[in-house]
Amino acid sequence: MHPALQGVLTIAVGVSGCVGYFYFSNLVLDKVIFPARGPNIGRNLNRANLVRPWLFLLPAILALGLYLAYPVFETLRLSLIDRDAGGAFVGLQNYGRMFEEPKFWEALRNNFLWLLIVPAAATAFGLLGAQLTDRIAWGNIAKSLIFMPMAISFVGAGVIWKLVYEIRPIEVDQIGVLNAIYLALGGTEPQVWLTIPILNSFFLMVVLIWIQTGFAMVILSAALRGIPEETVEAAIIDGAGPFQIFFKIKVPQIKSTIVVVWTTITLVVLKVFDIVFAMTNGQWETQVLANYMFDKLFRANDWGVGSASAMIIMLLVTPILVWNVRNARREMR
Repeated sequence: MHPALQGVLTIAVGVSGCVGYFYFSNLVLDKVIFPARGPNIGRNLNRANLVRPWLFLLPAILALGLYLAYPVFETLRLSLIDRDAGGAFVGLQNYGRMFEEPKFWEALRNNFLWLLIVPAAATAFGLLGAQLTDRIAWGNIAKSLIFMPMAISFVGAGVIWKLVYEIRPIEVDQIGVLNAIYLALGGTEPQVWLTIPILNSFFLMVVLIWIQTGFAMVILSAALRGIPEETVEAAIIDGAGPFQIFFKIKVPQIKSTIVVVWTTITLVVLKVFDIVFAMTNGQWETQVLANYMFDKLFRANDWGVGSASAMIIMLLVTPILVWNVRNARREMR
């Protein structure tokens, strides 16, 4: 079947299935389980209204259970057994083997390095872009250009930036922008940038910062526009300069939005995989946890250590998710 036709059929079946489910489930609820007739009509109506929300939640609960809860428990189970020994329970042995591998600690170190740099840089550039684009006539065009990388997949972005870091022999023209600039500034030989330890990790981070800056800019721009004009005008009357207005008036008022943007990008960083996989595949000391997990699961076929590394990623992500949910509930009160 042609992929386009398959997509259309999937949408048609999915939409009609949802409509049919909600129609017939409510019909059974109102006509069979709690019929609106007889001496108990009032009680039946109240019971039906109590059950009705769960009819709408049931598909989502089933989907979350199948695609979220089940994989978590299955991954936990796999991390505690040895598949090669017929599924024998080995406790924390897989975690012990993982902690003994230098590649795991390299991946963990690199993840923390990404966490320190990428969320802060993307949020800062996004805030700067939001402030500057709101002050120019063609700000909407500038915002569209800055936001455009968000429409590119991580793999696509990795391929684009790999061309930026590309190397050619010294005797031919460089197609890699970075090497062309390096040689124009007096460099003697083009550099294989992605093989230079530590520095190559920063070059990979640039890709994610480039992608996430647009997201941060759009959210923070909306927050900046929500600041009451009266506070800015009062600051100007009191003699405050542009920097004082920005850092002492505007930033404190959108602090909660900045934190939300920062934590959202942090979650993306903890799960980063595509960029590293497409550009270095974890070589030259650029390994990260998600790529390490992929190598163990699908290359080494070591499901125990691979599942253990997946649980480590989940443990790192969970506190941030919980904190985000608690903050969201606090703001709704």
